[in-house]
Amino acid sequence: MGIRVAVIGAGAAGLCSARHLLHRGVETVVYEIGSCIGGLWVFGNDNGLSPAYDSLHLNSEAKVTAYKDFPFPQGSPLYPDHRQVREYLEAYAENFGITPHIRFCSRVTEVAPAGSGRWRVSLEDGSSAEFDAVVVGSGHQGLPAHPNWRHDFTGEYLHSHSYRIPEPFRGKRVLVVGMGNSAVDIAADICVVTKSTTISARSPVLMMPRMLFGVPTSRVLGRLEKPWMPWPIRRTIREALTRIVHGRMEQWGFVTPKSRTHPTSHPSLMSHFVWDRIKAKPGIASVKGQEVTFVDGTNETYDSVIVATGYQVDLPFLAPQLRPIDGHRLELFLRVVHPAQPGLFFVGMFNVAGGGNIRMMDDQAEWVTDLVTGQLASPDQDAIRAGMKEEQAFLRKHYPAAPRYALELDPVFYRKQLQREFQRARGARNNSQRNPK
Repeated sequence: MGIRVAVIGAGAAGLCSARHLLHRGVETVVYEIGSCIGGLWVFGNDNGLSPAYDSLHLNSEAKVTAYKDFPFPQGSPLYPDHRQVREYLEAYAENFGITPHIRFCSRVTEVAPAGSGRWRVSLEDGSSAEFDAVVVGSGHQGLPAHPNWRHDFTGEYLHSHSYRIPEPFRGKRVLVVGMGNSAVDIAADICVVTKSTTISARSPVLMMPRMLFGVPTSRVLGRLEKPWMPWPIRRTIREALTRIVHGRMEQWGFVTPKSRTHPTSHPSLMSHFVWDRIKAKPGIASVKGQEVTFVDGTNETYDSVIVATGYQVDLPFLAPQLRPIDGHRLELFLRVVHPAQPGLFFVGMFNVAGGGNIRMMDDQAEWVTDLVTGQLASPDQDAIRAGMKEEQAFLRKHYPAAPRYALELDPVFYRKQLQREFQRARGARNNSQRNPK
């Protein structure tokens, strides 16, 4: 009997996982909680997990975001919107024959060891099935994380996960909390209808331009930055380009970062600052009623607060002892391999610090398939411990010790790790073939 693998989720991570498995002849079943393909890119997805708002676009250029063997259609914009990304993912599933293998409206309630190295997947309808391996591609943006003052604010409160359109905020005084991509998208979205829009930035931020010299800024950085450059030099390059376009961050109420931060950019946000539609405030010190006091001692009254304070990794179908989570930190080898549960894999549990998430998911899915089919030797415990220790040391050295950066993934460092693991695994396989027991 052949290998049989379950994939959880029919979003970008689950689809490429299924595509590579099916291409290698692995029997694959994809379980999708909702009724459609596309995961978080489906506006109003009936799976209840999508944070997509009506103005959502890709933050990375289409050609570097796409799966490596399936580009966006010719004529696509540089930064497709959620409708176009959904159509792209549906076309990908159709092109590679994935759709017939998806079981829609199938909520997975438990993934548990079934003995003899196999796994049992149980569904809400009471059915279950056994598999040789399970790939979790259900994403990490389904369970919003809230600030501890949430219930102290008596006005209208919502997490960015629930935001859809700007109209409900017309004429209101609105505070947006956070400086990630969702926060700046929402602030730029609502400021044309609100009475006032304020954005609270607790941490330093470099708001880079989306375009430079008529092309995406990432292309310019790709020419200027070299792999051998230490981070301080790269930071200086980015600060210089940003200052040419936007001026100093301090003149708009922000603080320029001196350590590595997750890149943030928006095509129009800084224009709204110029037009006085948006103002910046530092982090929040306290909240009482509708009054918010900031760490600089100032206070303002708001009708509504929208928090873009990230997410908690939510894996409700795994028993606590199986969840590879230590606080906000993922305990996974190269973000994919469970260190203590052979046959349990994860794809897409990261935020790429520059570059496309979908392309990185594709690389992970191909590696998972190599491991499942035996094309590459599985890592031993020494390799797992060393790899996890190395990654955590890199994160501590280069990123702030904040929950937001727990899933941060530097593409250059990560691909070096992957390449080294591929070389180790190929060597182990060749030695095994030369010296069979």
